[in-house]
Amino acid sequence: MARPTRCRRVCTEPDCRGFAPRTAESAGETVLTVDEYEVIRLVDYEGRTHEQCAAQMKISRTTATEIYESARFKVADCLVNGKALSISGGHYRVCQGDREYGCGRNCRWGDNQVKRTGGSTMRIAVPYEDGLVFQHFGHTSQMKLYDIVDGKIAQERLADTTGSGHGALAGFLSGQGVDVLICGGIGGGAQQALAQAGIRLCGGVAGDADGAVKNFLAGTLNYQADVHCSHHGHEHHGHCGEDKHGCAGSGGGCGA
Repeated sequence: MARPTRCRRVCTEPDCRGFAPRTAESAGETVLTVDEYEVIRLVDYEGRTHEQCAAQMKISRTTATEIYESARFKVADCLVNGKALSISGGHYRVCQGDREYGCGRNCRWGDNQVKRTGGSTMRIAVPYEDGLVFQHFGHTSQMKLYDIVDGKIAQERLADTTGSGHGALAGFLSGQGVDVLICGGIGGGAQQALAQAGIRLCGGVAGDADGAVKNFLAGTLNYQADVHCSHHGHEHHGHCGEDKHGCAGSGGGCGA
């Protein structure tokens, strides 16, 4: 089964939706998707690296490069062959201006519109058992998924995981379109897989799962530094604004 495509985050939709050659007749039309437009805007217009572009759009660097190459070819095709260019479609959502990813002042803060049926503004996952954050990521049998709209929990559900082990679970989360993982212990390989998938990590969290998500949304979630599977005995705590794993929220807490 093909792996589901992750929803790409774009800072803002293009104001101009098309261009046409100054000739009597067009040689056809090429469609540039909105996510392809966003990569061109970030890399060619704003001068960002592919890695920075990937972080802002919440995709892997490889995916960002593939999108960029496709978009550049389409633009070149229009210029060389005199084709009209239309900008529409794609698998994307308009972001909420997450500042740690470098979103610009044109971000539509509070715009929760998602350009894909079944999507949500943000999806948070928590390894779950009996109402608590399950402490061993690689062995969790259930994830609780929270869909967030306007900074509030709009919907929540339990999902059975499709395999055991850190790698399988990272793939599961990516396929579910998860944006943020709140967990207890987690291995280094899983951390790398989550980073490649553009999933933010807040590790070393214990206690009530619902409460952890509410604290995350409030920007007050505590995390455990240097988190790994055998998390016990590590007592250095901080806020996700200091988290080396990139779970940086405004105000020094792990927040949206």
